[in-house]
Amino acid sequence: MQVRFPLPLLPATESHLSDWRWQIRHAITSLDALERALPLTPEERAGALRAQRQGLPISITPYYLSLCDRDDPHCPVRLQCVPRVEEEEETPGDLEDPLGEIAHEVAPELVQRYPDRALLLVTDRCAVYCRFCTRSRMVGDGGGPRSLDRLEAAFRYLEQHSSIRDVIVSGGDPLAMSTSRLLPILERLRRMEHLDTIRLATRVPVTLPQRITHELVDALRPLHPLWIMTHFNHPKELTPVAVEACQRLADGGFPVMNQTVLLRGINNNATTLEQLFRGLIRARVRPYYLLQADPVKGTGHLRTSLTEGLQIMETLQGRLTGIALPKYIVDTPGGMGKVPVLPDYIVARRPGETDLRTYRGVTVTYRDPR
Repeated sequence: MQVRFPLPLLPATESHLSDWRWQIRHAITSLDALERALPLTPEERAGALRAQRQGLPISITPYYLSLCDRDDPHCPVRLQCVPRVEEEEETPGDLEDPLGEIAHEVAPELVQRYPDRALLLVTDRCAVYCRFCTRSRMVGDGGGPRSLDRLEAAFRYLEQHSSIRDVIVSGGDPLAMSTSRLLPILERLRRMEHLDTIRLATRVPVTLPQRITHELVDALRPLHPLWIMTHFNHPKELTPVAVEACQRLADGGFPVMNQTVLLRGINNNATTLEQLFRGLIRARVRPYYLLQADPVKGTGHLRTSLTEGLQIMETLQGRLTGIALPKYIVDTPGGMGKVPVLPDYIVARRPGETDLRTYRGVTVTYRDPR
């Protein structure tokens, strides 16, 4: 694996660069370190200074930093991880907790917004703090990985509610934890016979692919069925080492699904998303959702309109095979649940007949059976 830094940040051997623990220990976490790595614009410098004092902190692994264009502040990777002064601005509709997770907390670290599934928050740490993070209110707050004792009330709630069939393990990023901390949590969940699936929500294949080791895959394999929900947003993130990480998970029998967030200036055009989705299926990762960005406080500069997202989906329809075309989803504010959104293909309705507009622009009449 070859990793080239934007600037010679620190002495590192090939074994260092391939070591996920070294990557986390040497993550960029301050304005000074960021300025040594990249020539910052005034907007980035002001944003980084603010991030040091309040709100979502800075953390960028050397690997993910190496994907940033040092000469282009509009680089799609750089926009995702380098703070900007626009994070100070508030946009109408901004919320600190856009998905209503605090209101739907049923036990400490456990959120239930649907009858059959729950969200277990096992850490507040990530390898990289994305500037559009839905949980910017809590990530990096200093708590770190949650102990089994702290999660005990959540485990008891899950054991007592057999209607819950699916648990999403998230945070923070659970794969930024050590394997020795993560495994007991997953093993406790796996002993609950009413759980059909456990999902690991992680951006590690994107921001720290060195974490997906053979040892990790071997440790997780006995916990099947375990689904990996990851988070590629731009083709530039599909590096050879990231693709290798995804393929290693697939070879281990883990279905890998991707949730892309629609982000202004990063991926809000059909050409970029087509390239991303085609690259994902080549890596055996299923494009699952294209998510309208949540209205998190301070992220208005990265959000698009719903109309723009619908236009992009209409352009992709017919250009992409069905396995590469995700659902376009709005996770409604206040924690009221996800809503799939589609372009309007129905032209007219009559008793027994519906006129449909195809991706070719042709109107076709579908007739119901008698």
